[in-house]
Amino acid sequence: MEAAPDTPPTITTLNHDLSQPQLIPTTTIDPPVFPLSHHYQYYLDKSTPFVLYRWIALLCIVFIYVVRVYFVQGFYVVSYAVGIYILNLLIGFLSPQVDPELQALDDGPTLPVSQSDEFRPFVRRLPEFKFWYSITKAFCIAFLLTFFSIFDVPVFWPILLFYWLVLFALTMRRQIMHMMKYKYVPFNFGKQRYDTKKESSTEIASLLPAV
Repeated sequence: MEAAPDTPPTITTLNHDLSQPQLIPTTTIDPPVFPLSHHYQYYLDKSTPFVLYRWIALLCIVFIYVVRVYFVQGFYVVSYAVGIYILNLLIGFLSPQVDPELQALDDGPTLPVSQSDEFRPFVRRLPEFKFWYSITKAFCIAFLLTFFSIFDVPVFWPILLFYWLVLFALTMRRQIMHMMKYKYVPFNFGKQRYDTKKESSTEIASLLPAV
């Protein structure tokens, strides 16, 4: 009796239509929601137009910090670091967004240099809101540091105060000389403004036919 020949195993193939796009189900992961940070940013944005109230609140925070340092009689190095940080912020607050010296080499002056030039608002390198917010955070962090004795480095505080006053005087002297050299004032009040009403009436009058 002859043995049946071995037959190769059959492989069943599935014919897919390669012309049709295959839809692969994907799972989307929603980003985590932090309601506390959203509420904090919301109220921070709402406080932007209230300039006077924001600075009054900052003065209250500074007063609380000064009272705290006065009663503990320490943390003068922390106060000195806050003073240096505020001095650096002040430089950015009083400086234009684009350095006039560099701008004059490229495209000419961007600030008005004569009485006939039209009004151009002063654009700061550091906006007012960021200036206020940075100082507020600095004093809040410094106030928290006063509760840790590791940051209370013993030092003769009049020397730190003298160093800070010297740095402040030198920095303001250089900033004022920069203002006088490029003839700009870091404030918009009291400047010559462009009279749009007068200009528009002149243009309308020029378009009317002569009688």
